Amino acid sequence: MNALEVADIHVTYDKQPALEHVSFHVPQGSLTGIIGPNGAGKSTLIKAILQLIPKLSGDVTVYGQPLKEQRKRIGYVPQRSEVDWDFPTNALDVVLMGRYGHIGMFKRVKKKDKAFAMECLAKVGMEEYADRQISQLSGGQQQRVFLARAIAQDASIYFMDEPFAGVDAATEKTIIELLKEWKEEGRTVLVVHHDLQTVRSYFDYCLLLNKTPVAFGPTAESFSLENLEATYGGKLALLSQNASLQEIGV
Repeated sequence: MNALEVADIHVTYDKQPALEHVSFHVPQGSLTGIIGPNGAGKSTLIKAILQLIPKLSGDVTVYGQPLKEQRKRIGYVPQRSEVDWDFPTNALDVVLMGRYGHIGMFKRVKKKDKAFAMECLAKVGMEEYADRQISQLSGGQQQRVFLARAIAQDASIYFMDEPFAGVDAATEKTIIELLKEWKEEGRTVLVVHHDLQTVRSYFDYCLLLNKTPVAFGPTAESFSLENLEATYGGKLALLSQNASLQEIGV
């Protein structure tokens, strides 16, 4: 069974097309990178799939059922820039938010829930920061807290919007180790990603997107020079200034 099936999604902003004719399917237990230039609609696609923004048309099924019937099986990690880091809450409370789908929004948080949240923080090396206000954490630490929240969601399929952006090497290693662990457990992960050098080593499947899909399939096949040129156009030369196409595996 496919974990996710997306059929002909269209999204417009101010009557201008943001996404057109987006269709693809993601096998269960795989890691998929969503790749494309700025303004290509990568974040828009995730939000449209999750019904966080309206779409003009299109259908989404998760494990063969409508998304609304599978929300408890879905985890979401937004871009750090979309989070209000000045909101007065600590790291432990952020992770506990990931348990609300299991606890219930207005039910009392129990000791076992706090204990599990602490285990999630420990998994990403952040247990000693449990009482720290999120505004006092570094960018990498904030991202680790959001990873811990994702672990607490205990989802079957995760959507992550640029989780590697602006993090240090240690945090990036923690993230990719977690993604590979989820894959081994049969979970499915879709990641908006911008670093072409790591696409081949990180992802099983690749969606190349520039408002419309350029290519989708196993990374070894879809992540080709021809498809990159079709996706990025003249911007590809700028992206490869610091790394040759051979170095990024194309």
